Amino acid sequence: MVNFGKKLMTDQIPEWKRCYINYKLMKKKVRQHAEQTQNGGKDRRQVLKEFSRMLDDQIEKIVLFLLEQQGLLASRIEKLGEERANLSDQPDFSKISELCEAYKEVGLDLVKLLKFVDLNATGIRKILKKFDKRFGYRFTDYYVTSRANHPYSQLQQVFKHVGLGAIVGALSRNLADLQHRQGSFLSIYDQPSDALKDPIIDLINASVDKLTHSTNFLKFLGQHALIIQEEIPSSGEDEALETNYHFMSLLLNLVNTFLYMVNTYIIVPTADDYSLSLGAAPTVCGIIIGSMAVAQVFSSVYFSAWSNRSYFKPLIFSSIVLFFGNVLYALAYDVSSLTILLLGRLFCGLGSARAVNRRYISDCVPLKIRMQASAGFVSASALGMACGPAIAGLLQTNFKIYSLTINQNTLPGWVMAFAWLIYLIWLWISFKEPTHDNVEKIQPQDNTAGHVGIGEMESGLAQPLLVNSEDKENDGGEEFDDSEEASEDSRMPANSICSAYRLLTPSVKVQLLIYFMLKFGMEILLSESSVITSYYFKWTTSSVAIFLAILGLTVLPVNAIVGSYISNLFEDRKILLASEIMMLVGIALSFHVTSSYTVVQYVSSALITFVSAEVLEGVNLSLLSRVMSSRLARGTYNGGLLSTEAGTLARVVADGTITLAGFLGESKLLNVTLLPSVLICIVSIAATFLTFNSLF
Repeated sequence: MVNFGKKLMTDQIPEWKRCYINYKLMKKKVRQHAEQTQNGGKDRRQVLKEFSRMLDDQIEKIVLFLLEQQGLLASRIEKLGEERANLSDQPDFSKISELCEAYKEVGLDLVKLLKFVDLNATGIRKILKKFDKRFGYRFTDYYVTSRANHPYSQLQQVFKHVGLGAIVGALSRNLADLQHRQGSFLSIYDQPSDALKDPIIDLINASVDKLTHSTNFLKFLGQHALIIQEEIPSSGEDEALETNYHFMSLLLNLVNTFLYMVNTYIIVPTADDYSLSLGAAPTVCGIIIGSMAVAQVFSSVYFSAWSNRSYFKPLIFSSIVLFFGNVLYALAYDVSSLTILLLGRLFCGLGSARAVNRRYISDCVPLKIRMQASAGFVSASALGMACGPAIAGLLQTNFKIYSLTINQNTLPGWVMAFAWLIYLIWLWISFKEPTHDNVEKIQPQDNTAGHVGIGEMESGLAQPLLVNSEDKENDGGEEFDDSEEASEDSRMPANSICSAYRLLTPSVKVQLLIYFMLKFGMEILLSESSVITSYYFKWTTSSVAIFLAILGLTVLPVNAIVGSYISNLFEDRKILLASEIMMLVGIALSFHVTSSYTVVQYVSSALITFVSAEVLEGVNLSLLSRVMSSRLARGTYNGGLLSTEAGTLARVVADGTITLAGFLGESKLLNVTLLPSVLICIVSIAATFLTFNSLF
């Protein structure tokens, strides 16, 4: 294993050596303070004060050097800008070429500075972690809380680096104007935005994107998909992706996502009526709806593994299984068999190819449109969730074709079977299987620290600054944390459930708990809606369908508001906590505690719960993508699979809860099913408080 102390010595730039964090000294002080405390030489308060002052001094040294280098870079760009202005009247193409090379040199120096920030931020995080481990004291919480929001905070300078953004913008604008306008000197702001092809600009933009927390609606939507960017691809790798990129194949994956979500929710308004027609209690709708999720727990794993070798074959298999599953669901009415009905839903769950859809976007879509594709994945899911109940509301009919009954219970099955058959034909004709490369490529490190090339920068800046990537370390025989990830020289994906679990830090576990909680609450609300509204308000199937469709249609507008506005005003962790509290309020308001239960109470509490859960899901997956190990970005047991399994398990438990609560009677169903939702929500809020300062 390569420990961080040795990595810091190897990767640091010699002429900047005095400005890096003195990691060796800080590590020594941690050990000395621990010994002094154990021997009674110093009390904890004194140790905390001394260590805080020493860490403040180290951060101040880093920040002052960072500001100095930013000024030098800005000065160089200003001088180049003057030379560029002199060429505006009499363009000299040889001089333009020289200016381009000069701007590229500035770009390389900027990337060196970004790597400087990366190494120091990692060192700060590791020292804080060592102190916590040695003392059994949450010093990190105290230090980050006291420094992060202070008006004179230098810690924020390391982690926010606002000044670098201005330099990146100036460099990108000037170099793009020179290269892409071929000396015409038209501003890039006057032209349609296009991808910057120069590898220097691509590298800088990708690096800065990794190091910042800025967000927008598109990125916020894309993070719902939890498609983790493992590392910044080289220009050659991304060109290969662009060459092999096939739009129709991407579209087919998005359509698969849409149809599957329609398939999931199209039966919700009529599931209770279907179970009654087969002689079962209406609350058996929980099992009917949840059986699809039960099968999905297993299908997610084998589809994830299958996508290592092919995308076309698992999509074909998925379509066939879903076709037969829906046929069985529709036929169950005429054969009067609840077993056939459940078998059909199990088949539908076994056809869940969402893991393949995610994997295709992650592996086969070029970097420049990957965020749009991820946002498309989430939008397709949201649209399918809204369209499912809406379509069910339109299928209010009752007639026979020979011996087949066509009514509101069976028609969803027949409609979806036909849809999957059409999709299967389209898939067979249009899908293009991409070339698979299962060999994980790890770029060798150039140990010559004095010269930093593009390839080295790509590998060195692959990780976000504040992500708890949990690098394994064994610094000088000191403590070794088995939960930490291997160093940059070892980034192989997790190859088993056990190895994936070992990569889960407390922060990741809490985020998965929150994901479980929100999916549990949403499933309780949606799955029992037809039973609850029928019992209390005598709603028809059409009324339930309209209600569920309206809930589904709130997804994109809510995410637009959060992604474009709220997330730019508040930190994700604050939005996360506020959303959890609002979801708890919505669930609490749903309880039937008075003599009467009104439509206004039910609908308003449902909207609060659902909207809060939607906001929570986006922020939760955004934070999860940051705190999750990069080793969970690829492979069978990836972050997307873990989040899918957590959400699917929540749906299974929720649907099972509805069915079990049904034995107590419909009058008690609402309160009995809401009680576990409240308890899980309270636990998740408490867990969020405990890990709040580690959520960056």
